[in-house]
Amino acid sequence: MEQILRSIYQERASDSKTLGVLLVEKRKEEDPNIDMFDAILLVITSDETTPIYTKHYTTSAGNAAMHVISDQQLKKWLLLGSKRKVVDWLFSGTVYFDRNEYIENMKRALTEYPYYGQKIKMGLELSRLVRAYMEGKKFYEQENYLDAYNHVVNSLHHLARLTVIEKGLFPEVKVWNQVKKIDPAIYKLYEELVMSEEPLKQRLELLFLASEFFIHNRTTIGAKHILEVMETRERWEIQDMHEHEELKLYSVELEVFVEYLIKKGFIEVVEVPSKNSFIFHRMYQVV
Repeated sequence: MEQILRSIYQERASDSKTLGVLLVEKRKEEDPNIDMFDAILLVITSDETTPIYTKHYTTSAGNAAMHVISDQQLKKWLLLGSKRKVVDWLFSGTVYFDRNEYIENMKRALTEYPYYGQKIKMGLELSRLVRAYMEGKKFYEQENYLDAYNHVVNSLHHLARLTVIEKGLFPEVKVWNQVKKIDPAIYKLYEELVMSEEPLKQRLELLFLASEFFIHNRTTIGAKHILEVMETRERWEIQDMHEHEELKLYSVELEVFVEYLIKKGFIEVVEVPSKNSFIFHRMYQVV
């Protein structure tokens, strides 16, 4: 495959805006890690005109996909942890072009501790964990156990990623292999949920109790980012938070996360008079 794609990556490497080129080949039949293709050609560029450009090829050696990703888009994915497979591509791919050691420096940055964006990554995972946990508990109380199970599994994945990030590591695609070594108690919790022969209701009841303990223990460190940003102002309206460059990354989890932190005593509500004497503006500040 490398020989066949050589002309394509050489053409890309000759572009002055290309920062790096990697080839990722499948390690097993129907490898979902590379979207079921036989190979992925990852091209990273400084050109921000088109953040993501994708093209598919058919060759005598199989099917291939080329992804041209801008440097800014790649860093956004790494910051948010929204494209875990890209991290795997960076570490498992064969580097064919690396301008000024861009790729090597990126890989080094991802493995250093503390690494870029650790606090916000933890905050994002905690906010997602809180939402999944709360929604799962709601379904459980309504006796919708299958929906509750789906949300609990989701919450445990966020707990797993939060645990890995807390240790200064980057969550891999196979995050449970990491958690098994880092925190066996959380791994055991996940194992009991998916493998236990106990009735589903009992498994969920156990998981909600245990999850509450794990969330409580990680709230202080996981909320550090949002609280540090909020401390830069005396008070916040929710719209100000949605528009802030970093806080808006919490997206749909932001308001649920704020309410959770109010309940836990990290944030307090300040009532500010409005034109209507019966209505107050709701503002937020760090306790």
